[in-house]
Amino acid sequence: MTLPLLSYKTSSQNQRVAGYEVPSEDTPRVYRRADCSTESEFQALLWAAYRQVFSEHVILSAYRSVVLETQLRNRAISVRDFIRGLVKTDVYRRLVVDTNSNYRVVELTLKRLLGRAPYDPTELMAWSTQIATVGFEAFVDALVDGEEYRNNFGDHVVPYQRRRYKDRPFNLVTPRYDSYWRDKLESERYRWGAVSNFLDMARELKPQGRVPLTVTTANLTIPNCETAAKGVPVSINPTPSFPLG
Repeated sequence: MTLPLLSYKTSSQNQRVAGYEVPSEDTPRVYRRADCSTESEFQALLWAAYRQVFSEHVILSAYRSVVLETQLRNRAISVRDFIRGLVKTDVYRRLVVDTNSNYRVVELTLKRLLGRAPYDPTELMAWSTQIATVGFEAFVDALVDGEEYRNNFGDHVVPYQRRRYKDRPFNLVTPRYDSYWRDKLESERYRWGAVSNFLDMARELKPQGRVPLTVTTANLTIPNCETAAKGVPVSINPTPSFPLG
């Protein structure tokens, strides 16, 4: 049985607040299909799409989808469908979906398709439940066909990170090297110098209480050191002098 999407609150993130900042290098560039009048401009749009969906420092020529590019070039599909197809490729599944939990998959996919971070853990739980019930591809369709995507990017604009003020840019995030993946690896191995290691060592010692030892001088024999033995000098002479046997 398919579960409906759980409700979650939309908190006031940067992209939901009108900005008054002066455009700078942090202002994202908008790539539209209608602006591609030359081949170089079309290649720039393709590069922006690959960079947004995957990551700039992991893109390889083998990751390119020639079929989707040809359909987009011939205007058989829109930019929105091109983005949808890239997220559903085996490359995205291998790099993102198969190597992370549903919560991490939702976080990365929201950043790359909607250009924003998750609102709170409630949204992560809601979308991860959708993945568990209807599958990852249906989750992608729900985002791409959703009202938020259409209102911000429409059919012919490549998604981009909206209002870059925190965790910028999203497209440079590698799925396997975030704090989620790093902490998962660290928790499974011994770390030298960790406080928990010293606490475990202290628990394993199991010290036992010491019984105090009572000492008495009643039967203690103290030798008389005032009388020197016969033939043994009492003091040190300036010249060597050893007793003869």
